[in-house]
Amino acid sequence: MFRRREPVPFAFVAEADRFRSNVAPPPRERASRAQVAGRTLMGLVVAGGLAGALLLGLPALQQDSAGMSTVHHSRSEAANSR
Repeated sequence: MFRRREPVPFAFVAEADRFRSNVAPPPRERASRAQVAGRTLMGLVVAGGLAGALLLGLPALQQDSAGMSTVHHSRSEAANSR
């Protein structure tokens, strides 16, 4: 990363910047077929739930143009009768 340019008061701190381990971590275990299938199924369930919520929620998000026009007409009729 970044190298320090200023002097360090403790020698072990300066040595720690240059230290590199020669021990490699063990390789990761491969996921079994059951784990891969479970993760895939969980992803499909989550995606299906989001899609279902969107499909069920769309009618509630749509504006009712007929309802808005009746409110508008009632206001204009009230204003014309004055």
